[in-house]
Amino acid sequence: MSNDLIDPRRSEPAPSANEREMLEGWLNYHRMTLLLKCEGLDEARLNARPIPTSSLSLHGLVRHLTEVEFYWTSTVLHGVTAAMSYYCSDSSPDADFDDITTSSFAHDCDVWEEEQRRSDELMSAFTLDQLSIGGDEPVSLRWILTHLVEEYARHNGHADLIRELLDGSVGC
Repeated sequence: MSNDLIDPRRSEPAPSANEREMLEGWLNYHRMTLLLKCEGLDEARLNARPIPTSSLSLHGLVRHLTEVEFYWTSTVLHGVTAAMSYYCSDSSPDADFDDITTSSFAHDCDVWEEEQRRSDELMSAFTLDQLSIGGDEPVSLRWILTHLVEEYARHNGHADLIRELLDGSVGC
């Protein structure tokens, strides 16, 4: 296994952690994994789409996960009904991936990190079993946290492949 992603900012949750600490720990682990996959690249590589059949880029993944965090913590968990979105709209539903040159990666990374802080704050007001206020049907915070971990983990697989295609870097 490569040590490309050994970094003191990224650690697995303790095996003896309680359920909430475990879920939040894995979410933070996967958030940091994506950041590490992006570090050390210039704007051109962050925006590159090295898979010919896909619009995925590292920059687009950061923008997409900003949207994901907002949706699940604001819209679903807290019931925010305002049609707010960071990048996507009815007329451009894939703008998180498609319109990456409309702002710099540094700006979008700052927005992503701020959304993470806001999401954490919103989730802290709920217990794991407490049901969401918005969305099509109520879901527990436990479900949302599990889904966020799954979403990040899946996209980190994409990020790993993209980074390897860009410069050969691999890691877990």
